[in-house]
Amino acid sequence: MDDEVVQRVLQEGGRDYYQQQPSTSSSSPSILQSLPLHVSFDHGYYLLVKSIQELRSKKDGLVTVGIGGPSGSGKTSLAEKVASVIRCTVISMENYRTGVDDGSDLDLIDFNLLVKNLEDLIGGRDTSIPLFDFQGRKRIGFEKIMTSSGVVIVDGSYALHAMLRSLLDIRVAVVGGVHFSLLSKVQYDIGESCSLDYLIDSIFPQFRKHIEPDIHHAQIRINNSFVSSFREPIYKLKCKSESQSEHTTFIFSGKETQVDNFIEMFLRPPSASEEARINDWIKVRQSGIKYYLSLGDQRIVDKNFIIRPKAEFEVGRMTLGGLLALGYTVVVSYKRASTSLSEGNLSVSLETIDTLGETFMVLRGTNRKVVGTEASRMGIIGPWITKSYLEMILETKGVPRLNTPPPLSTVSREKSITAPKPVRITSPTLVNPLEDLPQPWTRSPTKSKMEPVLASWNFISTDLPLAEGSVIDPSSSRNGLQLAPMPDSYDLDRGLLLSVQAIQALLENKGFPVIVGIGGPSGSGKTSLARKMANIVGCEVVSLESYYKAEQVKHFKYDDFCSLDLSLLSKNIDDIRNRRRTKVPLFDLETGSRSGFRELEVSEDCGVVIFEGVYALHPDIRRSLDLWIAVVGGVHSHLISRVQRDKSKVGCFMPHNEIMTAVFPIFQQHIEPHLVHAHLKIRNDFDPVLSPESSLFVLKSNKQVAYQDILKILDPSKICSSVQKFTDIYLKLPGTLANGHLTESDCIRVRICEGRFALLIREPIREGNFIIQPKVDFDISISTVAGLLNLGYQAVTYIEASASIYQDGKILIEVDHLQDVPTPYVQIKGANKEVVAAAGSKLKLDGSYTTKSYLEIILETLPVHERNSSGIHSQQATKMQELVELILTQGCSSASESSPRKGASPLEGAIEDMQSRIKRLERWHMINTVLFDILSY
Repeated sequence: MDDEVVQRVLQEGGRDYYQQQPSTSSSSPSILQSLPLHVSFDHGYYLLVKSIQELRSKKDGLVTVGIGGPSGSGKTSLAEKVASVIRCTVISMENYRTGVDDGSDLDLIDFNLLVKNLEDLIGGRDTSIPLFDFQGRKRIGFEKIMTSSGVVIVDGSYALHAMLRSLLDIRVAVVGGVHFSLLSKVQYDIGESCSLDYLIDSIFPQFRKHIEPDIHHAQIRINNSFVSSFREPIYKLKCKSESQSEHTTFIFSGKETQVDNFIEMFLRPPSASEEARINDWIKVRQSGIKYYLSLGDQRIVDKNFIIRPKAEFEVGRMTLGGLLALGYTVVVSYKRASTSLSEGNLSVSLETIDTLGETFMVLRGTNRKVVGTEASRMGIIGPWITKSYLEMILETKGVPRLNTPPPLSTVSREKSITAPKPVRITSPTLVNPLEDLPQPWTRSPTKSKMEPVLASWNFISTDLPLAEGSVIDPSSSRNGLQLAPMPDSYDLDRGLLLSVQAIQALLENKGFPVIVGIGGPSGSGKTSLARKMANIVGCEVVSLESYYKAEQVKHFKYDDFCSLDLSLLSKNIDDIRNRRRTKVPLFDLETGSRSGFRELEVSEDCGVVIFEGVYALHPDIRRSLDLWIAVVGGVHSHLISRVQRDKSKVGCFMPHNEIMTAVFPIFQQHIEPHLVHAHLKIRNDFDPVLSPESSLFVLKSNKQVAYQDILKILDPSKICSSVQKFTDIYLKLPGTLANGHLTESDCIRVRICEGRFALLIREPIREGNFIIQPKVDFDISISTVAGLLNLGYQAVTYIEASASIYQDGKILIEVDHLQDVPTPYVQIKGANKEVVAAAGSKLKLDGSYTTKSYLEIILETLPVHERNSSGIHSQQATKMQELVELILTQGCSSASESSPRKGASPLEGAIEDMQSRIKRLERWHMINTVLFDILSY
């Protein structure tokens, strides 16, 4: 996808260019030329991995990478994500400190030692890097590292410093993240009284002078929009330790524990009133010489659980001093002593809060059910405390008045924190004024103002007259109250938080049950959002696909509103509304028929039900719901962008709306009009194709494996198996091939199964024996495939296969039998690289892996003269034509029937033989392979 971009990265400098003789040509590459690759975090990750791989294959010796940028921008997260895919050594510049930060941490970095270490590694020599103890505030020794990894990443704010640039092959700058968020919040808190430059100089005093000039030398520039996220929240259960004294000794006895001591401070904005609006406060946690900052009390309380996002980031001591100088005051401070024991994804801690004089037991984990189950197994039954330590202190001590010093347990024993003097740069050789910068991407937040960290939902009375132009539907209210729609749209992370807050507000104001509808186009992220919401609040999710009518699915009408059994859906919603037990249907997509029912009942413990589907916000459905959520973007937008890009490659620009009309004809007429009425509108800009968060590690081999051996490595209590068969069609736009050879990246792959269609988005990374591919397959209608064909895409080949699948929740083992390929292929898939590798070793597959796609494998079985860019016509022309005719006939028919403004399809006469074509299609046993839902948790 980005081959041309990767080539530009490699051509725009690096340490090899420093070693070249100067050129007299004015057009010769220069290290001072920054390549303007302003990309998202996910795209930047993908580009960096591909660039490392490309450079590693074309040069001898070590590949060196520098990742620089301000604190909190996401440098370390990027380095860790790359290291999880590529075997490499990550060197943190934090370990090169020589002492404690007293205002200029640049002077505390041992650049000479870092340069020597890099020169040793580049020269093929092993070297020793320092280790710094942040609690003890001193260097404690050295660690020997070797050159065998082949890749070294330097991670730090000054990683692109002039002393290091000549030693780096690839230079990456990361800006944004919580760095921008803090600037936005401070600007919001203090108003327009200070310029942005003044704020930067106050809270990030080294940035403009020592960091910003260097990051302009980056070849890859990443703007990280991530702030905090409930996608992978931390679930906590907390109680007083004395209530569990009989269990404490047993839990911690004879086990290795970790002891930490923190000072936690809360800063009140200068414009704040004495009212305890803790959501407006800034939290700073000190651990040794490190400071960690988070914005507001970003947490959710649901029943006994405290649910927190990953929202903390490291800042320098001078950032705290700068905030104090700008008028922020420390209103609450306490010491927290922690003794913790960790086992897997669960930790148990004893935490003593000096201001409260009490000790608490806290269980933390990334899975709500696991945390609750482990608490029960340990015999810890509460009583649970859902208040934060800050709330408990405010209850006992009261809210400090303005200009009142905080309680004594603060930083009194620490060296006083002084406010920095703003850096005033007058020399034009250092930093130009903001208005003169050609690319001020490093400097400012994307918004001059920032919404409150936690937005508040408001209710309106349906007894009052509605404002002109209001989209409120009074028929959906009960008890005379209804949520007022949020005026703006939000990204997925903020939308997830607001969704849960809305549910909590409804429960508090209207009681249970709360019935939620999540609507939007296919692939927008509705199902993912519903599941994440369900994980947080512990509720049921019902897919509208469960209400399909068998006859509609058989005739490819499952994307039409009439395909839903609306009467049964209405009855289920009415039963839930009246707190009656109801039976929700189960639909078997393999047989295309209803397979049974499951009982569903709401209660005070589980009083929320989420209905998700394309038509969840249709007027006939939403009038019975309490909360309407619309989601757009995601892979839905990705397909439109892909078509637009392919068209541009062949010199044909197509506007977004024209592509939308062609490939999603139902959306604009029958889905989009309903989304505007949503209480909450979410823009899903998450790119699952490129993001490391959505990747599966895959090992593939054609070595024979016995069924009994597969069962031995799976958890017998959780194993499940199935047999699936599918057909993949590869669609290509003529003229888009770069080298004349057909590759998977040139094509859009459509999977046909059970008469249904799914789009398989693949931009895999191949590293060593692993294929790292996204977990992205989403259902599309036949009219979408017909739209692609009508836009000029051609079906160039197809692959028929059957798969035997075995999984236990951690790994999935798939045995694929490809048509005309004598030996089956085994694929081991999972979200954890080490678990996948261990499973491969147990099956004795080491040394037999391949990273080739099935398209490559099929092409290699053909004679050389048939391996052309037009596909595999000689053997498949007849069946291919039948598939194309079927898609065009039924796809155009479906689209025309959905549009009252259009006449009959010109291909309507072909419908008469549709049943015979369907039967022929069903003989191929085409099955969808949405396999990895269980691996998403």
